[in-house]
Amino acid sequence: MKFTDGQWMARAGLTLHRLEAMGDYHIDANGVTLYVPTNRVQTRGDTLNATMITLRFTAPREEIIRVQISHFDESYGSSPHFTIYEQEGFLPVIEDLEDKIVLHSGQTRVEIAKSGRLHYAFYHGARLLTECSAGSMAYIIGPGEAEINRVNGNFAAYAPDWRRPDRFIREQFSLSVGENIYGLGERFTPLVRNGQSVDIWNKDGGTGSEQSYKNIPFFLSNRGYGVFANHPEQVSYEVGSELTTKTQVSVPGETLDYFVLGGADMKGALSNYTALTGRASLPPAWSFGLWLSTSFTTDYDEQTVTRFIDGMAQRDIPLSVFHYDCFWMREYQWCDFEWDKRFFPDPEGMLARLKAKGLKICVWINPYIGQKSKLFAEGKAAGYLVKRLDGSVWQFDMWQPGMALVDFTNPQACAWYASKLEALLEMGVDCFKTDFGERIPVDVQYYDGSDPAKMHNYYTHLYNKVVFDLLCRVKGRDEAVVFARSATAGGQAFPVHWGGDCTATYPSMAESLRGGLSFCMSGFGFWSHDIGGFEQTAPPDVYKRWAAFGLLSSHSRLHGSNSYRVPWNFDDEAVDVVRYFTHLKCALMPYLYGQAVQTAQTGIPMMRAMVLEFPQDAACAALERQYMLGDNLLVAPIFSADNQVTYYLPEGRWTHLLNGKVYEGGRFYTEEYGFLSLPLFVRPGSILPIGNQTGRPDYDFADHAALHLYGFEDGMQASCSVPDQKGACALEAQATCSGGVLTVHVRTDKPYSLVLHGAVPQAVKGAAFEETQEGVLLTGCQTSVKITL
Repeated sequence: MKFTDGQWMARAGLTLHRLEAMGDYHIDANGVTLYVPTNRVQTRGDTLNATMITLRFTAPREEIIRVQISHFDESYGSSPHFTIYEQEGFLPVIEDLEDKIVLHSGQTRVEIAKSGRLHYAFYHGARLLTECSAGSMAYIIGPGEAEINRVNGNFAAYAPDWRRPDRFIREQFSLSVGENIYGLGERFTPLVRNGQSVDIWNKDGGTGSEQSYKNIPFFLSNRGYGVFANHPEQVSYEVGSELTTKTQVSVPGETLDYFVLGGADMKGALSNYTALTGRASLPPAWSFGLWLSTSFTTDYDEQTVTRFIDGMAQRDIPLSVFHYDCFWMREYQWCDFEWDKRFFPDPEGMLARLKAKGLKICVWINPYIGQKSKLFAEGKAAGYLVKRLDGSVWQFDMWQPGMALVDFTNPQACAWYASKLEALLEMGVDCFKTDFGERIPVDVQYYDGSDPAKMHNYYTHLYNKVVFDLLCRVKGRDEAVVFARSATAGGQAFPVHWGGDCTATYPSMAESLRGGLSFCMSGFGFWSHDIGGFEQTAPPDVYKRWAAFGLLSSHSRLHGSNSYRVPWNFDDEAVDVVRYFTHLKCALMPYLYGQAVQTAQTGIPMMRAMVLEFPQDAACAALERQYMLGDNLLVAPIFSADNQVTYYLPEGRWTHLLNGKVYEGGRFYTEEYGFLSLPLFVRPGSILPIGNQTGRPDYDFADHAALHLYGFEDGMQASCSVPDQKGACALEAQATCSGGVLTVHVRTDKPYSLVLHGAVPQAVKGAAFEETQEGVLLTGCQTSVKITL
């Protein structure tokens, strides 16, 4: 939200109260409290009839500084609140110096000037992260709701009547020359947020606009810091779009609460953010395989479903999960969680027959209860549905006629909703697609008295938590996975999320990738999308290109709206493409699942924008059509009918995984690829573990794994960890190259092999070796091998 008219003037009808010199301060063991007037105080009389802002600086965890700003004491707002994971026993180090106060949190610190108009700066070591200069923080008063709407659009309409829609607090963070801002959720606009205005407000708007299903009030800077606004309600950002040198955050009301997260680099700051707000649970290995859906509005019954599943098996396309979309329930009755007996007369038997084929089963759900559903009367009578301000049940006709919302602030409503899903789990269902959760009204009341303006974004968190907690309780945490569309901060704890309603075109495929990379830079570790696009039916070339992209994402699902997405419906080559890349993903599972374990432990996402992995490479700053899949694989999907792709390789000698060709990095390439290939490169100095199975994603990853060594040169060192299906390390390898000798140590009780790429060794100690088409195969390896290059 914009408040100024140019650099100096406020917009019509607005009064900006900016901070002046510090009036007083107090230091205790936990932090620093400042008392700062918004007027110049020259005499005692100037302290009367004045506005004063209170600022509190604390450190809940190492490398993180919290700033709480308040005009009137609202105790930083009513419920709901994000869960904040503080570091037990941690206290900052505080220095009260002659000219400034310094609060240290590990290597991150804030320096608060004592003289002049209040300003403060954040550092990591000797490096300036960002600063809030004099006048950056402001308390803003408007003339009232009508004028705010006239001047700035319908922002105030989001607030219920009893909130003050004409009070805001704003903070501005300096933007350095060359600084780029990323994140703020799954956004489909350009990856670099500079120049954009962003409102954190979940909407069901598809993937082709500035709206987003997953709005996260956290941004990440390429200078190695992040800022998280601790507000579930709407937060507004102006990223160099109001003042070109500032990133501005503002919220309605009397308080602003934010965290500055330092780090040695972008990955360090992102890891600190997920330590603060929660990290993803490790999804089960089977969830990384191929998911096939009935699609949305198609006609299907058990015979149709079985024909598709058997067709995939006959064509040697490994399938891990079959998903039933909306119409597994009868029309107008969503959600009653009962199978439509016209098409599924024996659901228990059907699920048993499918599971005998080795499949997991997913079914679509949402948190809306249509009036025709028998659960509507049940929920209404028990008080389990969200109510209007007058106490009646809130209802709406968009989506389901007369639909209501489950009130997840009511523990009994949560148990009631979960009991309906538990019956499906007992029947044989394994997981749920938790769709919707964005169109949440604010003219309502909740069981626990939660602020409805804050519940709009937060509702999805409670919804997904109820479902995920049920799966943990019934299936066990190591088997729990959802397929969610909406999210807010902290929702990364309930993987997996997918990108929503995209269109079957190359531009929509590209916007989906932008959204996914932005989402993964906002604290979420796992992400998927509808292969081939959701709306419309893709031409064969788009479907095939999307299949390669989808099967080189963390999670992979064939899904659409009004047509079946089995590959033989497109052309014969589509079958070959889906088969090839599904087999490839299964073979890569020792690497991919090792990366998934790392994501769960550190919060660093599996799919990474290039800038996250190579922040010092200026060419990577705005790349949004390629990504790193884990530490060591670079993927550049193809987005054109002419089969051409332009991509960038950072410095070093990169090896194409599929053809073994070595490329010099530090430059862009433009090439043409057939449908059974794409730019897929292994990072120089990598150990890439590849499994011995291509028919399923869940197997013993360490058993007979092949450890492929790529592009080692003097000074390089690398390691890899191959987990078992519980995430425990089953094979560990380290490699160091020094003085022309590559030393490899492996620790495992399983048989394995080593394959050296890019060089023929002059001598090998500890193994026999032979040249093969794939590379130099080293056999008879024990725990240590020395290779003279």
